[in-house]
Order: sequence, then C-alpha cells, then structure tokens
Amino acid sequence: MKSYTAVIERCPDTGLYVGFIPGFPGAHSQAESLDELNQNLQEVVEMLLEDGEPKLESEFIGTQKVNVA
Repeated sequence: MKSYTAVIERCPDTGLYVGFIPGFPGAHSQAESLDELNQNLQEVVEMLLEDGEPKLESEFIGTQKVNVA
C-alpha cells in the first residue's frame, strides 16, 4: 500500500473541500465532506496509477507558519 499526502483547503465561495496531491499531475478533487474528499482522491489516484507509477514533479515537505508584522 502506498500513501500520498494531500493538501486540503476549503473554498470560501462554495464551501467545498478541495484537495490535491503536490507534484502528482491530475491528482485533485473536491467534495462536501472530508471523508468524501478522501474517497474521491483515492479513486483519482487509483485511476492515475493504472497508467503506471508517476514520476512526481515535487515532494511534499510540510507546512510553515509565516508571521507578518
């Protein structure tokens, strides 16, 4: 089993959760709940992996808090 890290945001206009996997072309989706988003992303990744293991364009490292005065 392979794991990927998804970045998740909430759209202020629609209220939908939007998720994508950094560096994985085409690996993105949206949903009304986090559980639904996770399922959607799983399905997208499974579909993309049918064409073979992708060469990731970047690697997710983490998040960083930026303070501005």
